[in-house]
Amino acid sequence: MAQRGAQLDSESISCSICLDLLKDPVTIPCGHSYCMDCIKEYWDREDQRRSHGCPQCRKEFIPRPVLEKNITLTDLVEDLKKTGLQADTSDHFYAGPEDVACDVCTGRKMKAAMSCLVCLVTYCEKHLQPHYQSPAFKNHKLVNPSKKLHQNICSRHDEVMKIFCRTDQQCICYLCTMDEHKGHETVPAAAERTEKQKEVQVSRQQIQQRIQDQEKDVKLLQQEVEAINISADKAVEDSEKIFTEMIRLIQKRSSDVKQQIRSQQETEVSRVKELQEKLEQEITELKRKDAELKQLSDTEDHSQFLLNYPSLSALSESTHSSSINIRPLRYFEDVTAAVSELREKLEDILRETWTNISLKVTEVDVLLPQPEPETRAGFLKYSQEISLDPNSANKKLLLSEGNKKATLMKQQQSYPDHPDRFTDWLQVLSRESLTERCYWEVEWKERGIDVAVSYKNISRAEGLDECLFGANDKSWSLYCDTDNYKFCHNNIQTPVSGPVSSRVGVYLDHRAGILSFYSVSETMTLLHRVQTTFTQPLHAGVGLHYVYLGSSAEFVKLK
Repeated sequence: MAQRGAQLDSESISCSICLDLLKDPVTIPCGHSYCMDCIKEYWDREDQRRSHGCPQCRKEFIPRPVLEKNITLTDLVEDLKKTGLQADTSDHFYAGPEDVACDVCTGRKMKAAMSCLVCLVTYCEKHLQPHYQSPAFKNHKLVNPSKKLHQNICSRHDEVMKIFCRTDQQCICYLCTMDEHKGHETVPAAAERTEKQKEVQVSRQQIQQRIQDQEKDVKLLQQEVEAINISADKAVEDSEKIFTEMIRLIQKRSSDVKQQIRSQQETEVSRVKELQEKLEQEITELKRKDAELKQLSDTEDHSQFLLNYPSLSALSESTHSSSINIRPLRYFEDVTAAVSELREKLEDILRETWTNISLKVTEVDVLLPQPEPETRAGFLKYSQEISLDPNSANKKLLLSEGNKKATLMKQQQSYPDHPDRFTDWLQVLSRESLTERCYWEVEWKERGIDVAVSYKNISRAEGLDECLFGANDKSWSLYCDTDNYKFCHNNIQTPVSGPVSSRVGVYLDHRAGILSFYSVSETMTLLHRVQTTFTQPLHAGVGLHYVYLGSSAEFVKLK
C-alpha cells in the first residue's frame, strides 16, 4: 500500500518537460510545476516573445514570472528519495490502451500532449518541443490530443480537408472542388466554423435561458410544495381545534343534562319519600286505633263498652289521596328520547357537512404553470380581443378602427377631462382587465413604440416616472424601434436581442406570473420573458413618443 501511495505521489511531482522527478521544483502562476532549470531553459528559448507560456495549458504570462522554489514539493521529493520508494516516474507518461499515443515515438509510445491540425500528427511533450521552438511551426494549430486526426484526410485524394461544401454540407479537400464538388458553394472550413460557432453560441444562450427558466420553475414548485405543506398543517391544526371545541361543547351539554337529571331525581325522590313517611305514620296510627277498637269490641261489660265507645269510634281524616297512580317505567325516558333525537340531528348535520368538507378537501388543486405554446397556432388558442379605453387615452392620441388603433397626432383630440386620462405621457390602456391566459398582437408603424401591460392603478396625471410604462413597479414594457428592443420594468432597462419586426406578440399567464414578448413574422421569436407574481388584474397598453408624429400602434384582430 505504501508503494502504491508513493507511486501516486510521484505522478504529481514529475516534470512534464524532462519527464523525471522534479529538481528544485517551482510552481508558475497557472498552478503547474516544473524543474527550475527546465522551465528557465524553456522560457529562455522564448525570450524574443513578449509573453511566456505554460508548456501544458498554454496560458501566457506578462511579464515573465519570477520563479521561487516550492518548499512543499521539494520536501515531498526528498521524502520519496529517503524512503527508497521512488518508482519509475516515467511509467505514467507511457500511453495505455485508453490513451492517445504519440505518432513519432518508436518502441513503447509516450502519451500524446497535443495534436497538430497542420501536420495531422499527434506528439508527446518531447516531440512537441520543435513546435514551440522553431519559427517554422509558428502558424501550426495545436489542439488537445485526438485519435480522429485521420478523419481530417480526404479518403479520395489523401489531402487535408480544409474546405466546407455548403451544398453537400461536408468537409472536402481542394481537389474535391475540381471534380465531384465542382460548381458547389464552398467556403474555408474555418469560415464555416465561425458561422456555425455563432449558431452554437445562440443555441447555448437559448439552452442556458431555458435552464435558468426551469431552475426558476423548480424553485417555484419547491415554494408550492412548502405552501401546500404549510396550508395542510394549518388546516389540520385548525380542524382539530374546531372538533375539540365541538367535543368540549357536547361534553359540557352532556354534563349539564346529567346534572339536571340528578337534581330532578333528587327532588322527585325526596317528594315521594316524604309522602311515603306520612303514609307509614298514618298506617301506624290506624293500626293502633284498630287495636283499641278490637279491645273495645272484646269488652264483655256493656256499661264499660258504652262508656269508652265515644272516644274510640271517631276516625281522623286521611292526609293523602287514595288515588295514587304509579306510571310503570316512565320517569326520565323522555329525556333519553330527546337526547336520541339530538344525536340523530347531529348525525344528519355531520353527514351533510362531511360531504361538503370532503369535497372541499378534494377540490384543492395546485395551479401549476401550463407549458407555453410553441407555435403561433398554439398561441392563437388564447387570443384576446383588446379594445382601447378612450377615457385613458392622451389627448394627442387618435383612436380609430373601433378603438383598436392609436395614432400620434399634432393636434389634440376633443376628449373630455377624465381622472383615468394620461395627461403627460402619450399612453392608453385597454378596457379589458386580464387575469387568465391570453395572447394578443400589436402592429406598429414608424418607430418609438411601447408595448406594455400595467395595473389599472398606475398614476395618470403626473409628469414623473410614476406614469410612464416600464418606469415603475406597476407596469412592464417592451420598447420597439427600427433597430433594437429594450425591456423596462421598475425603471430598469434591459437590452433585448432578436429580429426586429413590425408586429409584437404578447403572451400572458396571469396566475402563473408569466409575461412573454415575441417578434412575429413568418416565425415567432421569443424576445423576452418575465417570471414574477402579479398581484392585480392587468391591462394591455401602448405608448408613443413625441418625436415620431404619425407613429401608430394597432391591436390586431386575430383569427
